[in-house]
Amino acid sequence: MRHLPWHGPRIPAAPAVWVLAAALLAGCGVTATGPSRAGAPARGQRVEAQAHVFRVYFLTSRGIWPVARTAPEGAGPQGALDELLAGPAPSERARGLVTALPSGAHRVRARASRGAVDLYLPWLVSELDRTAVSQLVCTAAAAPGIPGGERPQDVVVRIHESGLRGEAWPVLCDGSGAAAPLNTGGRAR
Repeated sequence: MRHLPWHGPRIPAAPAVWVLAAALLAGCGVTATGPSRAGAPARGQRVEAQAHVFRVYFLTSRGIWPVARTAPEGAGPQGALDELLAGPAPSERARGLVTALPSGAHRVRARASRGAVDLYLPWLVSELDRTAVSQLVCTAAAAPGIPGGERPQDVVVRIHESGLRGEAWPVLCDGSGAAAPLNTGGRAR
């Protein structure tokens, strides 16, 4: 029978190696004193979105995704919607971002008021893909310059459809980046 070199007789490990291994395993840094107070909890102020940044909502293969773009000082919802209608930048398209909004020279007008944005669309909502409506609503709700300091998910976006008279359609941008209609109680359904 032939013995291969790796199947040869075992050589006992040096006692120093065993002592070193035991010392490393025993010295894991946990003491027997138990828990101790670490002090007061961390404190600070909530960090708000920068006033000079647009959050423009585009689409990926995984759903709606916000993209940060630099906004000029004093910019508001109209500037954010203009950025949205311009579409993804080449670097954003290279990352797979697209838009569901119709192509062409369209202008969505936006007017901000306390805790709300009125959107005046050049289309009927029924002509738009559902994700296009979410892109418009969430971009408007997250825009800087809306009086009242509401969180984007608390900003009411009132949609006025092209050629239709009557009341606007009030919606919110929910936490997942989708437009959610308001119910009679004033909150999203």
